[in-house]
Order: sequence, then C-alpha cells, then structure tokens
Amino acid sequence: MTPHKTLVIRFSSIGDIVLSTPLLRALRARFPQSQIDYVTRSEYSELVRFNQNLNVTHEFDVATGFPGLRELKRKLRKERYDLVIDLHNSIRSRYLRSMLGVDSIVKVDKRIKERTLLVKFKKNTYESMVSVADRYIETLREFGIQGDKKGAELHIPDEILFGVSGKIGKLRLNRFEHVLGLCPFTRHATKEWPAERYVELGTKIAKELNGALIIFGGTSDRERAEGIVRALADSIGSERIFNLTGEFSLLETAAAMQYCDVIVTNDSGLMHLAGAMEKKVVAIFGSTVEEFGFFPPKGSSVVLERRGLRCRPCSHIGLPQCPEGHFRCMNEISVGSVHDAVTEFMKR
Repeated sequence: MTPHKTLVIRFSSIGDIVLSTPLLRALRARFPQSQIDYVTRSEYSELVRFNQNLNVTHEFDVATGFPGLRELKRKLRKERYDLVIDLHNSIRSRYLRSMLGVDSIVKVDKRIKERTLLVKFKKNTYESMVSVADRYIETLREFGIQGDKKGAELHIPDEILFGVSGKIGKLRLNRFEHVLGLCPFTRHATKEWPAERYVELGTKIAKELNGALIIFGGTSDRERAEGIVRALADSIGSERIFNLTGEFSLLETAAAMQYCDVIVTNDSGLMHLAGAMEKKVVAIFGSTVEEFGFFPPKGSSVVLERRGLRCRPCSHIGLPQCPEGHFRCMNEISVGSVHDAVTEFMKR
C-alpha cells in the first residue's frame, strides 16, 4: 500500500514530539510524493510546524476542550486520509482517529504491560532497550519503513536563528573560555536533581574553567530560576550568569543551546531539544530508567543515575515527591560525578 494522505497524531509533550521526527523523515523518504500532516497541541506545534517533511500541522488548543476536539475531527474527516499513525494512543487520539473513514490505522506499542510490571512490581520483562524514536518507527514496519539512525532533528527557520543570534551576541559570551547550559527544571519533582547542586556545579565550572552559565526553562520556572541565580551570584557574581528562563520559545531555546559547550539537564523535554541540536549532554536520571525509552542520544551524551535501588523506577513520568521519603535516586548523584562528566566533555 502506498498512502497518498497520511496523518500523524502526537498531542504532547516536548520530548515525545521531538522523538517523532525520525519517523517523519523516514516516512517522507519512503513516500516522497505523499501528503503527510501532523496533529499536536498548540503549545508544542512550533516543534513540527516548520518540519520540511510535513505538509500541514493541525493544532489543538486544549482550552477549547471537547468541542474543540470535535471540531478538529470534523475538519480532519474532510481530508480523507488513507493512513493514520497514532503515536499517542490516548483517549483523545482514539476519539480523533475514529470514524475518519481511514483504510489503515497503526498505533504505537507503548509497552504498557512491561512498564506497569517494572514500576509497580519491579519486575523487568523488557526484552531489549528500544528508544521511543525506534518504537514510533516500529509502527510502520508493514510499509517497509526503517529508521536511518540519524536521530531526532529540529527545523528552525532562519529568522529565528538570526533573532537568537542577535540576542546571544549581546551577552558577549566570547569573554569566557567555556559556556555551560543548565536545565534544572521538570514538570515532576522526582526527576529533578536538587537545585542547590546545580548551584554548586555551576560555581565550580565558572571558577575552574573561566566559564559562563546559561539557565534554560519555561515561564512557569521563572521564580525558581531567580532563586538559583541569586545563589550563584552570591558565589561568583552576576556577570557570568545568563538567565533565559521564560524568555524564549521552544525553537528559540533550541537555537540558543547552540552557544553552549555542554548542557546539564534532568530527564526533561529540554534534554531532547539539546539532543536534537546535537549538543554534548550530561543527563541526570532519578525516578525514571532507560527501559522507558527516553535516554538521550548515545555518543554525544552521558547519563548519570543511581543504579541498584529497589524502589527505582517509581513512575514512568515522575511524581510530585519521593514515595519513600529519602530521594536517594537523586541525592546520591554527587556534584563531583556531574562535574567530572562536564569537564571531560569540555576537554574534548
């Protein structure tokens, strides 16, 4: 079967959408003349809106609720797609793909059984480590599609690149020998290395390597970022610290990451932005593990995690607090180990 019109569904979140880009590239290579469209939530749409492997990006505004989803479904039904690729496989996506009159629907295998056994009973039944990007490509085996092993990518328009270049130029980063990016924030507390350790790490790098620090995050992270900035300023002064939290869009953030030598991050969406920009990444994993498929690209990254804890993983997406109360998965990852990984990357 050669699909003439294909719809890809992935509503959220940052990492999942970024990791769908290898599938889009493979799909376009296999069917260069087909129409390939994408559905996602409005706040993430810029991640694929400019992707050259897509024709149209359909946006869903969650504020519109079910009426908005219903209207989107009416719109999509008129397109008469002959293939739907559901990379979300949620209640929303199942509703959206139903009754579209599509000849073929494929959906991602989330390994829900294996994931549940590992989280709830600590029984590891995963047969192999398969990344989420590769799981997405699995859905299209019957169409003869294979991955090209080139990893995730972001298509950033020149006007965004030039705009960010101008803003970063004003920071005069060339005054410093190294630039370290810090991504201290996630949506779930059990995926965050303690803020005070980011402060200690940033202080050491700035003093030892004549380094500058760029802090990345979203608008909801501004207050906490200001606390980190104040603590760093007390140790190294404010002239080495550049807080971009909440200042840039997702693609602007990715573009700004180009100016960092190394990026230290938790298991977060920004980690996947850094990976797609082919940056050197030091990733700190707490409550989540490699089996879930979200490790950063091998070769350009180092993952630090506390192996051997009987309570890990406690969730596949993170929790508001440590269920055991000790938070050993993060507390036992030392500043020294992260520092060593950063300096090793910088030496290269």
